[in-house]
Amino acid sequence: MFDAMGAAGSADDINAMEIHHWYTKFMKECPSGQLCLHEFKHVLDLHGLTPEANNYVEQVFHTFDMNKDGFIDFLEFIAAINLVIRGKIDQKLKWYFKLYDADGNGCIDKKELLSIFRAIQAINGYTNMSAEEFTNMIFQKIDVNNDGELTLEEFINGVEKDEDLMELITKSFDLSNVLKVIQNGRRNSV
Repeated sequence: MFDAMGAAGSADDINAMEIHHWYTKFMKECPSGQLCLHEFKHVLDLHGLTPEANNYVEQVFHTFDMNKDGFIDFLEFIAAINLVIRGKIDQKLKWYFKLYDADGNGCIDKKELLSIFRAIQAINGYTNMSAEEFTNMIFQKIDVNNDGELTLEEFINGVEKDEDLMELITKSFDLSNVLKVIQNGRRNSV
């Protein structure tokens, strides 16, 4: 259950106190025990998003919804938290890859990466470079066979070999700020 797409590790990675803390938060925000997309956006206070940002939030939701039932239950939630907080870098890269691969065909093309990066910029304001510059740089550095698509292997190998790229991807796509919002209960602070 805790093996989020082969990525989250075991339940032992998060101790019982943390699980209790997250369960209390989760049930406070979501008494039914199942978080639908609308509630997910509400908990994170994501309203009035651009269409691209909205698509990204939906993609994150669907990636966390491992059994594809349209809800994030507590086990899926804990697996996601475990991945984001404690996941090894190759596990996180697999998760990022799945997130970027919007059409699910096993490759990331420039259009998919551009769309996701624009959405992330709209949500977290990351603007050290334009979405086009970011996308072109990624493809220039790691599209080994220059076919305009990145396979999972190209993506992981390319990012792991380039420290600057690893740092850029980790910072720009970091979801820990999303978890902080949930943990701190943004509803109460707004």
